Amino acid sequence: MMALLGYFLKLKLHLFSLIMTVKQSKIHYLAIVILTIMMLTGEHLSIQAQNSAFTIRQVKSYPFPTGLTASAEGSRIVWALNEEGKRNIYVAEGPDFEARKLTSYLNDDGQALSSVSISRTGAWVIYIRGGDFGSNWDDALPVNPTFDPEPPEVRIWSTPFSGGNPILIGEGESPTISPDGKKVAFTRSNQIWITNIDGSSPAEKMFTARGINNQPRWSPDGSKISFRSNRSDHSFIGIYQDKDTPITWIAPSFHRDHTARWSPDGKEIAFIRQPGRGGVPQTILEGHHNPWKIMIGEVASGQAREAWVAPETMRGSLPTTHGRTNLNWGDGRIVFLSYHDGWPHLYSIDESGGGDELLLTPGEYMAEYIKISPDGKWLVFTANVGAGNDPLDIDRRHILRVLVNKADPEVLTSGNGIEWTPVLTGDGEELVYISATAKRPPLPTVLNLKSRMSTLLATDHILNDFPAKELVIPTQVIFKAPDGTPIHATMFNSQTGGSKKPAIIYVHGGPPRQMLLGWHYSSYYSNAYALNQYLASQGYVVLSVNYRLGIGYGYEFHRPIDGGSRGASEYQDVKAAGEWLARQDFVDPDKIGIYGGSYGGYLTAMALGRDSDLFAAGVDIHGVHERTINRTNKLVRPDRFERAPDAEKVLQIAWESSPASSVPTWTSPVLIIHADDDRNVAFSQSTDLVQRLGQIGVELETLVIVDDTHHFMMHANQMKVNIAVADFFARKLK
Repeated sequence: MMALLGYFLKLKLHLFSLIMTVKQSKIHYLAIVILTIMMLTGEHLSIQAQNSAFTIRQVKSYPFPTGLTASAEGSRIVWALNEEGKRNIYVAEGPDFEARKLTSYLNDDGQALSSVSISRTGAWVIYIRGGDFGSNWDDALPVNPTFDPEPPEVRIWSTPFSGGNPILIGEGESPTISPDGKKVAFTRSNQIWITNIDGSSPAEKMFTARGINNQPRWSPDGSKISFRSNRSDHSFIGIYQDKDTPITWIAPSFHRDHTARWSPDGKEIAFIRQPGRGGVPQTILEGHHNPWKIMIGEVASGQAREAWVAPETMRGSLPTTHGRTNLNWGDGRIVFLSYHDGWPHLYSIDESGGGDELLLTPGEYMAEYIKISPDGKWLVFTANVGAGNDPLDIDRRHILRVLVNKADPEVLTSGNGIEWTPVLTGDGEELVYISATAKRPPLPTVLNLKSRMSTLLATDHILNDFPAKELVIPTQVIFKAPDGTPIHATMFNSQTGGSKKPAIIYVHGGPPRQMLLGWHYSSYYSNAYALNQYLASQGYVVLSVNYRLGIGYGYEFHRPIDGGSRGASEYQDVKAAGEWLARQDFVDPDKIGIYGGSYGGYLTAMALGRDSDLFAAGVDIHGVHERTINRTNKLVRPDRFERAPDAEKVLQIAWESSPASSVPTWTSPVLIIHADDDRNVAFSQSTDLVQRLGQIGVELETLVIVDDTHHFMMHANQMKVNIAVADFFARKLK
C-alpha cells in the first residue's frame, strides 16, 4: 500500500496535468481521488519542492493559547490551549507559574473551549465546551464536524483549580462567577439562570422577563445581578435581587441601553445608551453619526443621569473595535474607549459624571484588549506602539498600562515581538499575557513588574520538529493606492526559488483586522500566517495586504464612506498590491495568485472577476459574492411607506460592489472552498457563485467541508483546506 502511495506522490504533477485535459466534471472527481491519496500519506500533504525545509503538518503543529485570565486575588491564572485540535484547560500559579493540565480532552473533535474564567480566589475554573462563539448567528448551537448521530451539546463546565473531573453546570452561555465563588449565573433560552459552581444543585431560572435577557453581571457584594433586556427597537437595564423583590428597571425609555457596569460600592450602575430604532429613513450612502452616551443610574431609585455624551461627528460614533466602548468603573473614575480623536483611545471621567473627559492614551496608535486591574487603579491593554519610534511597531502589538486618572501610559513590552491579551494578577506583582515572535508561535508569558523579567510558559508544548529556524521574518511593505492612500503589507520571501518567483497575495477577512509582522493573536489568522510561511518556503513571494476597512491606521482608514457595499473602495488597495508585486524584479508578473477567507474571499473573487489579466489564479474561501442578497431588501423595500431617499442607488452600487457582477469578465482558474455549517457567511453565497462560473465555463474546482463552520473547528479540516490551497497554487503558478 505504501509503495503505491509513494508512486502516486511521484506522479502527482503529471496526474494533475493530465486531469486538465479532460472535461470539467471529470476534473472534479479525479482531483478528489488524488487529494485523498495525498492526504493518506500524512507527511507529504502537498505538492512541495524536494528541498522543502518543512511540511504543512510541521508548521501547523503549533499550540495556540486563548482565554488567558487571572484570579482577582493571589496569582492564579488559567487559559485554554489548542494543540492540533485537542483543546484543554491549563492553569498555573505564582511564583513558579508551572503550567498544569486541568482537563483531558484527547480528540480533534471540533469542540471549542470558550468563556474561560476563574473565581476571585482562584479556587474554581469555568468554561464552555462546544459551539462556535464569535459567529454572526447560531454561535451557541452544537458543532458536529465528526458527524456524531447525536450532536454534542454546548455546555458550561466547572472544575477545581486543584484538579479533578469537570463538573457539568448545564447548557447555556455567558457564564459569570459570583464574587464569593459559589454561584454561576448564565443565560439560557433568553433568560438568566443560576446554579452552584460545584454542581451540587440543578440550575434554575432566576426570573422570567420579556425580551432577550443577557449580559448578567454580579454586584460587588454578590447580592444582585444586572442584566440587559433587549426588546428589539429598545432595551432596558434591569436589576434582580431575589424572588421576593420586583425587578428594578433603570430609567426605562425609548432608547437602547446596554453594557452595565457596577460602581465599586454597588450603589450605582454605569451603562451605554443609544437611540431606539426607527424615525425618518436616512440616506444610506452618506455618513451619519451613530450617537451614544454614558449614563449613571441609581440602583435604589432606578433614576439615571447623563455622565458623558460622545461628540456628534463620524469619529464620535459608537466604536466598533474590540470590546467596543470597553466601559469600566475604576477607582473613582469611569473609563471607556472612544474613536473621536481619530484613534481608538482610552478616556476617563469622574465617577460623579461631572467635568471633561481625560484622554489617557494620546498618540497615533490604537488600544484594544483592555483589562482593568482588580483594584480599579490601572488599565492594561494592547497597542500598536512601542517604547521608541520604531516605524514597524504600527504593524505589531505591545502591552501598555496607564492609571485611570493620569495620562501617562507606560510601555511594558517592546521589541520585535507581538504581545496581546494582558491581565494583571490579583496580587499586582505580575503581568500575564500571550506573546509570539515572527518565528516562535504564541505562548503564555509572565512579566514580573519589579524585575521586568519575563518567563515563557508551556514551552514544551512546541513540538521538536516545529520549523522555527526555517521560518522567514516578514518585512513591512508600504505602497500607495491609486487615490494616494498609503497601504501597509507584510511580505514573506525566503531564499528558495529562482530569480523570478511566482507570487501570492493573501487578503485577510473581517474586515476590521490587521495582519502583523509575526504570529497573529487570532487563531484564524495564525493559521493564515503558518500557511503563508509554508508558501514562502515553496518559493513564492507572499504579500499579506492590510487594505482599508482594516484597523490599526486610524478612523478614516477603518471607516471609509465608500467602502464595502457602498462602492468597494478597498478593492483598489488589493489591486495596487498585485501591481506592486508585478513591478518587482524578483517576481514573475505572469504568475501572481491571490487567496483569502471570508471578506478576503470576497476580495479574492473581486480580483478574479475584475482583473484576471493581473491575477493568474485564486482561492476563494467562504467569501461573500452577492451583496444584495438578504442585505438590501429592508432598505429598498421596507415594510412601510417610507424608504431611504437613495434606496435604488444603494441597490445598484451594492450590485456593482459584488463579485457576481464581474463574473462575465472572470477568466482565471479558481478553487472555491466553503464549510456548509458556516455561521458567518451563508454557504449559499458560494453555491450561487459556483453556478454562475460553471455557466460560462470558468476553470473551477471546489472543496466542501461538511458540517464544520466558518472557523474550521476541526484541525483535520483546516489541514484539508491548507493542503488544497497549496496544491492548487502549485498546479496553477508553477
